[in-house]
Amino acid sequence: MDLQAKDIVVRLSNKDIVKKASLQVRGKQFVGLLGPNGSGKTTLLKSIYRVLKPAAGRITLDNTDIKALSHRETAKRMGVVSQFTNMSFDFSVEEIVLMGRAPHKTALSKDTAEDFRIVEEALRRVDMLDFRDRSFLTLSGGEKQRILLARTLAQQVDMMILDEPTNHLDIKYQIQIMDVVKSLNIGVLAALHDLNLTLMYCDYVYVLKGGSVVAHGRPDDIITPELIRDVYEVECDVMRHPKTGKLNVVYYSRL
Repeated sequence: MDLQAKDIVVRLSNKDIVKKASLQVRGKQFVGLLGPNGSGKTTLLKSIYRVLKPAAGRITLDNTDIKALSHRETAKRMGVVSQFTNMSFDFSVEEIVLMGRAPHKTALSKDTAEDFRIVEEALRRVDMLDFRDRSFLTLSGGEKQRILLARTLAQQVDMMILDEPTNHLDIKYQIQIMDVVKSLNIGVLAALHDLNLTLMYCDYVYVLKGGSVVAHGRPDDIITPELIRDVYEVECDVMRHPKTGKLNVVYYSRL
């Protein structure tokens, strides 16, 4: 599945937060969206997954304008793991993940044995199967993040949107979650803070600064000390790790 956002403008309180930003995910690419806090990453993603309405621009899934799709049809094609989730009603972990099956059902459909099999597999993949009967509200932030990913896995979509998917996770689960998402072999658009995870997993990246795309390309080509200095205002070296062959970013303190 191909996702394209063309010349997107998002205006909030009479201010353009996203300014004619364009990006695309082709087929099964893993695409990273980079930029400092306040650069517009989350706002741009929200316009793509239809929480915010762009003031201008066009978003398509497989060349179909997303506005022509029902929200249910969109949810069959595109899953979302958002950055913040506030839930006032209490559900079990299993019930939360079962919600991912909703786009595939009618209003009166009952959960089937196949639904429960899919949910069990999703929980197993994020290492949370033993938590299936726990209250979602009792979980830590990192545990909740893994459950929300499991819910999206249960949707069985061809495109996934992730807003800082490793937020709240320790190093073990950061790598586990990124491994799981990468192994799905589907299109992925992920807002990321960790440049080393970006270099490990992404096929292509877009960099936002002040609401505009200031760079895009293969991570190895564009994640340079000069770009990091300009966008993040920190000094660093970018070097190739002798064992993995991947580039790594090493930051320097101002002290």
